Amino acid sequence: MRILHVTPYYAPAYAFGGVVRSAEGMARALARRGHQVTVLTTDALNSDSRYAGPRDELRDGVRVLRARNVSVWLRGRLNLGTAFEMGRLAKGMLADVDVVHLHEFRTVENLLVLPQVKQSVVLSAHGTLNLTTGRPLIKRLWDGLFSAGMVGRIDQVIGLSEAELAEVRAVWSTYGWKLPKLGLVRIPNGVDLAEFAVLPDGREFREQYNLGDGPICLYMGRLHPRKGVDLLIEAFKTADIPGARLVIAGPDEGLLQRLQAMADERIVFTGYLGGQERLAALGAVDCFALPAVGEGLPMGVLEAMAAGLPLLLTPGCNLPEVGDAGAGLIVERETGALAEALRLMLADVDLRGQMGAAAKRLVAERFTWDAVAGQLEQVYGELNAEAQRMHRETPR
Repeated sequence: MRILHVTPYYAPAYAFGGVVRSAEGMARALARRGHQVTVLTTDALNSDSRYAGPRDELRDGVRVLRARNVSVWLRGRLNLGTAFEMGRLAKGMLADVDVVHLHEFRTVENLLVLPQVKQSVVLSAHGTLNLTTGRPLIKRLWDGLFSAGMVGRIDQVIGLSEAELAEVRAVWSTYGWKLPKLGLVRIPNGVDLAEFAVLPDGREFREQYNLGDGPICLYMGRLHPRKGVDLLIEAFKTADIPGARLVIAGPDEGLLQRLQAMADERIVFTGYLGGQERLAALGAVDCFALPAVGEGLPMGVLEAMAAGLPLLLTPGCNLPEVGDAGAGLIVERETGALAEALRLMLADVDLRGQMGAAAKRLVAERFTWDAVAGQLEQVYGELNAEAQRMHRETPR
């Protein structure tokens, strides 16, 4: 099958977090299964720079074609695309495509590409639909101006969790839009387990950041208000566990200075960690925490599970399976509950071992990219079958 993924950013764009890794994981897994996969994206690397490599290249069996943003700052800081040549690039390749897969809902890239598309369209919203988190006024303005013209071209929506599917229904109902003709389907994110099979020895990471020999809790993600990093810092200080450290790893989105002012000498900020540095951190720490709200299905959590780490999550992470499988603790998003969970987890090495083993089993059973690719194949096949049926029934 010939699949075109449309996304504002793609590997190795690092500052945009889970959406990038999700789109990359899907594309690579589909290519491994023999599909012809093209990614149409932009040259945004982060809010300050653009990708300096080829505009048209082959990465892991996936063709990646990048349109140039007029301003990467607007793309990174305000989530506003300026890759205006994307529509022209799409028009030149759509004749050789069976299915178009959009990543995120409210993007300039979608507005530029969709008018050219006659094929079936599937949307992965990646946790961006919620109207109450992440620039709600801008989202409502965007929907009033642009979204009504888009939704009629979307044949199916993929949600990462049951909570995200409920968000789809709520947003569509708010505006009186018809749900896609092929409905909604749940397909989670995944990981490549082979990447986490052998982690680096954690001693070097501990020495690099002067972390000592005590238990370490890791937060890894964007420093964004809805991630709850401030709550985690307050909870860690409240828990006051002898010898423990909290590592905050991730790109700054305007919160770093405030978070540093809250921290003490037990809390370490590393900045963004990618590649081997990311794996080294996962191999060095004892648990992973994400007290977030409004998540789709956080990639950082799945990667921590693949590394065999016990988890401390809040309900807004939308992973009730973690609690059901005994892979971690899910507590309310408030300082007292988080502090008590940290005390329990960081003081009990046996409990951490049991939870970490359960996390590794859970991710292997439910959240691998190969399994996700199989589910995507089924969705694409149904879309193609429906398109062929409609073609046969259309009067000529």
